[in-house]
Amino acid sequence: MSTIISIKEASVRLKLSDQRVRTLCRSGEIAARKFGNAWLIDQESVDKYGLLTAHKIAEDHVAYNIPKMTDARPIALSFFSGAMGLDLGIEKAGFNVRLVCEIDKYCRQTIALNRPDTALLGDINNYNAVDILEAAKLSSSDDIDLVIGGPPCQAFSTAGKRKGFDDDRGNVFLKYLELAFELHPKFIVIENVRGLLSSPMAHRPHDQRGEGFPDLLEDELKGGALNFILRILEKSGYGYSFNLYNSANFGTPQKRERVIIVCSRDGRVAPFLIPTHSESREYGLRKWNNLRSCIANIPKHDHLNFPEKRLKYYRLLGPGQNWKDLPEDLQKEAMGKSYYAGGGKTGFLRRLAWNKPSPTLVTHPAMPATDLAHPEENRPLSVQEYKRIQEFPDSWEFAGALIQQYKQIGNAVPASLGKAVGSLIVKMLREEEIKQFPDFKYSRYKYTDHEEWKNHFTLELEKNKHASEQLELVFS
Repeated sequence: MSTIISIKEASVRLKLSDQRVRTLCRSGEIAARKFGNAWLIDQESVDKYGLLTAHKIAEDHVAYNIPKMTDARPIALSFFSGAMGLDLGIEKAGFNVRLVCEIDKYCRQTIALNRPDTALLGDINNYNAVDILEAAKLSSSDDIDLVIGGPPCQAFSTAGKRKGFDDDRGNVFLKYLELAFELHPKFIVIENVRGLLSSPMAHRPHDQRGEGFPDLLEDELKGGALNFILRILEKSGYGYSFNLYNSANFGTPQKRERVIIVCSRDGRVAPFLIPTHSESREYGLRKWNNLRSCIANIPKHDHLNFPEKRLKYYRLLGPGQNWKDLPEDLQKEAMGKSYYAGGGKTGFLRRLAWNKPSPTLVTHPAMPATDLAHPEENRPLSVQEYKRIQEFPDSWEFAGALIQQYKQIGNAVPASLGKAVGSLIVKMLREEEIKQFPDFKYSRYKYTDHEEWKNHFTLELEKNKHASEQLELVFS
């Protein structure tokens, strides 16, 4: 039976006025019943409301209700967990995600709402291996199967300033590796954005390059950050493989690409992830899932709105169209100065297509350059549609205001990609045969797997050294 509390107790728990709590009781947002002049309030309902609205803080805590010894599931510890999209996929593959570590306030609220028994920790910089084991209720003799995490990607994002490890967030990447090596699991997985493949470790300003300046150092080359990480992995004794994976190849109704590095304690080079889908049914696989397959039958939609000046043009566009499908005079009117700028600009006034996977979901579906409009309705995609596309269960609750919910979902890793990672590692743990797909097109870019990437980086390094030697000859 749930604990009953008073208006005063509820207001203290939520840090709201007594009057506001009474209003929540009357509206049914908090479970309560009137007894005479007093409200009898369900404490569990108050706590849930507090987490949903971020009025109640999600505190750090150890794991609760640990599975019995008969639970044979492999154990995973998750870092930079976000709203747990990647972890949901890992769970589907058969893992017991015993601990999550996340600093973002709203993501922590979401985790507490949906996985209250899972150990929850905050800033990774505040913990060592002993702290992690204690929170997960593991001992130093327990052999952890998997440590998984996606260190903050902003420092490496192709949309950012590309500062790599010069950015403080890049240093958290190194903390993650340090902690993972301390825990010494059988497998370590690193997830990140495509920009990691080409981000320098140290950024040299463009006005300090070229004639009259020293040549770029190894760490200043494109890919210097990843090269640095690989050197650390090689010294640790972990074998590794990586590739850039389009999540559509694993069943996600979205073309979202992520770098996945799989590291093995025994020095093995892991095979690539096992695709379940392909764009045109190559290898006899199922065709990519499309948008129509996942966003039908949603009874309720919570969404942002487009300004009227954009709706004017959306009313003229059909599924899969964008500003380029308007008459030329309206193209110029709609785009203004951007009409004459370079680039494809395909994100402007963009309606999604029913018969294709969604493009990569962004953290705000109504920004002018990255619109994500419903194929037919005159609105951005709703939070509920975002959840379906990123493969969260309909029952998964997100904390915070609408914009915070979009952000959490937009930053997530799709569950199908997480499941592909988990399934590969389960097969390796069991030493099962792993089917390979030679020459499979995992992404649309070149030099994305560990072998091609290293060969290309070495070639660029040699070119840089050769250019330096040639300049020395000229000026000597």
